[in-house]
Amino acid sequence: MTIESIKVPELGDSGDVEVIELLVSTGQAVKKDDSLLVLESDKAAMEIPSPRSGVVKSISVNLGDQVNTGSEILKLEVEPSADKEPSADKEPSADKEPSADKEPSAEQGPSEEKEPSAAKEPEKTKSTQQKPDADKSEQTTETIKIPDLGSDDEVEVIEVHISEGDSVKKDDPLITLESDKAAMEVPSPESGTVKALKIKVGDKVKTGAAIADLTMTVGSPASEQEQAKTDVQGADTQQKTPSPSEIAGKTRETTKTTATSPTPDRSAADVYAGPAVRKLARELGVNLAQVSGSGAKNRILKEDVQNFVKSRLSSPAGTGMAPIPEIDFSQFGEIEEVPMSKLHRVTAVNMQRSWTSVPHVAQFNEADVTDLEQFREELKSTAEKKGVKLTFLPFLLKACARALQEYPQFNVSLHPSGERLIQKKYTHIGVAVATEAGLMVPVIRDVDRKNLWELAAEVAELSEKARQRRLGKEQMQGACFTISSLGPIGGTGFIPIVNTPEVGILGVARTEIKPVYRKGEFVPRKMLPLTLSYDHRAVNGVDGGLFATFLAELLSDIRRLIL
Repeated sequence: MTIESIKVPELGDSGDVEVIELLVSTGQAVKKDDSLLVLESDKAAMEIPSPRSGVVKSISVNLGDQVNTGSEILKLEVEPSADKEPSADKEPSADKEPSADKEPSAEQGPSEEKEPSAAKEPEKTKSTQQKPDADKSEQTTETIKIPDLGSDDEVEVIEVHISEGDSVKKDDPLITLESDKAAMEVPSPESGTVKALKIKVGDKVKTGAAIADLTMTVGSPASEQEQAKTDVQGADTQQKTPSPSEIAGKTRETTKTTATSPTPDRSAADVYAGPAVRKLARELGVNLAQVSGSGAKNRILKEDVQNFVKSRLSSPAGTGMAPIPEIDFSQFGEIEEVPMSKLHRVTAVNMQRSWTSVPHVAQFNEADVTDLEQFREELKSTAEKKGVKLTFLPFLLKACARALQEYPQFNVSLHPSGERLIQKKYTHIGVAVATEAGLMVPVIRDVDRKNLWELAAEVAELSEKARQRRLGKEQMQGACFTISSLGPIGGTGFIPIVNTPEVGILGVARTEIKPVYRKGEFVPRKMLPLTLSYDHRAVNGVDGGLFATFLAELLSDIRRLIL
């Protein structure tokens, strides 16, 4: 074991700065790049990371002390071999340690270790992956791993967004993980090309599991030490959005008198958090503006980010309510726990989110489809010759497409800002299909441009693919509106849940023969119950009523479809 003196690195012309937070204690084990303390000048705050992994033997500073470049922070007990190669417990993001003959001097302190070895880890920012004096770019391949999820529980990979050979940008989603209650995407820590994919849908993974090998081009950024010096000197004259080197570096702009608590209108760049915490938040795809800090002056710590992720993974998505309490049903009798299918679980999450985030309104109506059913019967022989089964659904699709053109306010989606609508110029309609694994919604594209025979053939093809679980991702995206029919099952009506980001869905029940008063007498007519559910944020009640009435008129007299 050797004892090293860890000192304050080069601060530029900042002069004396104050120790405002100590992040370690005597006897504590620290890893390389773990934050040791926080310094603050008149205009900026900065974290000082540990240049080595080891155990804190003594601390040389106290809160409120004024320190400068070269001041001793603490003494660290390290393994002699730690200077030659990384220890076994290093995080995936840690660089290799410098060789033994390059120990930091009293003047350089921890800044010397900023020169990384050839083996760069993907989590390191570009400013720490290249020597400052390098003048050429080079390619390196790194293994991207599951970041720290805050627990040792396994989570399931429910979606893989990349394939071998794909080019990805920093923060592009790589995979989607799902716990029992919620789903989260894992973004790419760097830009590059996927060389090898090491994960697939259905895998159970934990923190540190390999996702993919990513080939990156490493440039020649400026020295991190010089960057930190520049940022400290310019903090009082310029307010800017942090660059990648700043995020991985030492400074963040803040005032000494302002405590930054989370507010809805602030950005992640405005919160009080150090570079290590920001890096962890980027790896987990967490918006720091949504995290409450438990440190001094509401500073966000790593534990705050991890607890935030735990709460999201363990709470029902889309609600602010406490989860339903767990009940031991075996006390009442014999039970059996049956796992939900992946599709069932994803559907449950989506429906929960839609129901809690969308103000639903339901419009009920009936359509007299007596003449339409007679016409469909007359087309049976023609359908047999064409080798197509002509169900009622193609007529519904055509009628809905026509109604969407007549009332384009239904063919929209709300912009995430909530301040504008996205008007769609195409007419794609989803059709809910029941399968053994759960509900699937294939999308029929350009319904307005296809005839009944084309629609009938496409509905049959996509429905069969859905039942066999062979639908591609592109065949389940892009719908403007959805039809959910329970006709063959029965029932007098139901209220379907809007399939966000769509703003409308049509629920169709079973046709019934009812007495209808026409021309002075009651006559038997085939009546089709319809329920139009819509998002009241995008569609008002008058438009909902007009849409439902127009649709019923089209189905009652299909000659209107050609007008």
